[in-house]
Amino acid sequence: MDVERLRELLERVKSGATEVDEALGSLRTLPFEDLGFAKLDHHRTLRNGFPEVIYCPGKTTEHILLILEKLIAHSSKVLASRASPEVAAAVTEKFPQAVYHPLSRMIVTPGIQASAGSPGGTRSLGTVLVVSAGTADLAVAEEAAITAEEMGSPVERLYDVGVAGIHRLLSSQERLFAANVLIVVAGMEGALASVVGGLVSRPVIAVPTSIGYGANFGGLAPLLTMLNSCATGVGVVNIDNGFGAGYLAHLINQDPRSPGSPVTPAPER
Repeated sequence: MDVERLRELLERVKSGATEVDEALGSLRTLPFEDLGFAKLDHHRTLRNGFPEVIYCPGKTTEHILLILEKLIAHSSKVLASRASPEVAAAVTEKFPQAVYHPLSRMIVTPGIQASAGSPGGTRSLGTVLVVSAGTADLAVAEEAAITAEEMGSPVERLYDVGVAGIHRLLSSQERLFAANVLIVVAGMEGALASVVGGLVSRPVIAVPTSIGYGANFGGLAPLLTMLNSCATGVGVVNIDNGFGAGYLAHLINQDPRSPGSPVTPAPER
């Protein structure tokens, strides 16, 4: 349940259109629903602006299906990340409305309240631009892009513009300058985030990937490069964490004055 739907419920109670006991029934799963093996956080949309997202690795297919069934009953949209093709096949068989994105391994499933609009009903301040160094980084880049997109931010993509051919990046400077938030995904040595950070005046979220040869150390080398960036305005998420980058980019990109926004505007002085 998000802010707008909770407000509608309270207005119906206030007007007498909904009985108090009926409203209590709607709220009985707040703040969570205990399934025994999982406690589903139905309160998360109210706190964070988006429903709980299912991280699929380590969960059985049966557990994923039950969690998804419960979440879509309370949400306008549910995401599942890092889903294998086998899990995706089971999900789309049970929920034909679900869409699987094979490259990013993301599943997007409309909930029963999908017609009510976006989960948080928020407005975006601008565009999130997802930039990738190489084609091998696209899985993580697409995870970030789809996450921000499905949360409600306009997303653009600028792929395969790594520092080995810096002219490819520089030829798209206007797109870099136009973005409100940038996500830069890079493996190998991870230098692209610093280059982009040195060009733009907007927040840059750097995502190191585990793509690279031996001294890449499974993403540790680009992680350290990004953490040691001398470019200002660069923040770093964990190795291969495209989902976290997309989520953060959307939060930065929200207008705090939007109805239902979990972001609290600063008090006027």
